[in-house]
Order: sequence, then C-alpha cells, then structure tokens
Amino acid sequence: MADPQPSHVLSSPAALRNREPILTALKPHLPASGRVLELAAGSGEHAVHFAAACPALTWQPADLDPDALASIAARRALAGLPNLLPPVRLDASDPESWPDADVVIAINMIHIAPWAATEGLMAGVGRVLPQGGLLFLYGPYIEADVETAPSNLAFDASLRSRNPAWGLRNLDEVAALAGRHGIALAARIAMPANNLSLVFRKA
Repeated sequence: MADPQPSHVLSSPAALRNREPILTALKPHLPASGRVLELAAGSGEHAVHFAAACPALTWQPADLDPDALASIAARRALAGLPNLLPPVRLDASDPESWPDADVVIAINMIHIAPWAATEGLMAGVGRVLPQGGLLFLYGPYIEADVETAPSNLAFDASLRSRNPAWGLRNLDEVAALAGRHGIALAARIAMPANNLSLVFRKA
C-alpha cells in the first residue's frame, strides 16, 4: 500500500493544544484493557496520541465525515500503532450501528451537532457499554449556578449563527438524558479554556 498523501492529513490546532490535558483527565478512569470507541474522531490526532499512551487498550476511531475518515486512516498508517484500528463510518444519531466497546469517548462533539446526536450518543452508550463502562465527554457546557465565560457565550452565538441546531448544551440536560439510559455522571473535571471533562459510568 502506498504511503498516505499529506493532503489526506487534517490538522486541528485545538487538538494539539488539548490532547495532553485531556489525556491527563481521562487516563485515571480508563480500564486496564478493553476497547475504546472514539466518536467524532475528526483529524485523528487524539486517537493517535491516546492509543500511543495506552498500548493495552484497543482504540476504535469513528467519524461520519469522509475527509475525517481519510485523515484518521492516513495518521494511523503514519503512526503504525498495533492497537489503533482502521476508522469506521459511524453516525452518532444511529446507535444501532455501533460496535461493542468498554469505553466511549466524544471530544468536542455534542455542541457541534444537533441534539439528536446527543440523544443517539446516550442511547448507544446505554446499549453497548457493560456495567461500569465509561463514557467520557469533553467540551464547553452551560451550568446552572455557574457563570458562563464570555468566550463560551461568544462561541455559542457563533455556533448557532452557523447552524441553529448547534450550540453549547446545558449540563443538567445532558446528565438527565444520560440517566434515562442508565448512565450516571461520576466526575466533573475543570479543564483549560473554560472546558469540562465529564466522566459517566454505566449503572
């Protein structure tokens, strides 16, 4: 197979900035072994970085966008990691298509997608995770009794101007939706740039 062309490889400045803080928040909660399903894996930079740091875990990146899938495949070929699987096309709003997993990760997904994607995410997690399985979310949220940072308010307005179905989600609503699928919020971790890492467990 020919080497992947550089044009196939997407790059995200945000992923380069946040991959190490996210890994620091995520790693203590990961199982010793098992399969991780990363939804909306984008450029593939997180998948490569996390798979390299967690060699005992099998990493399954997934995305819906063809350009993202091509980038993930190219980065996987360049990295040559035995525990990083080929990317799969997956629509988060269609939970019946998901492969089994012990961990599900979604980084910067639910605010750049319609609410139906979050509904599908929670239904899928409720279906595929074993008891005690981990759901890890990262991104900006709106919280009751917590002042929203001006940068997050501006980001929310920008998202909604691009697509009215997008926007920062209310953490209480996300947690309530998760609870309806047997998934409980176990930890809230403050992150740089007014983001949160959220750890959920399957009951």
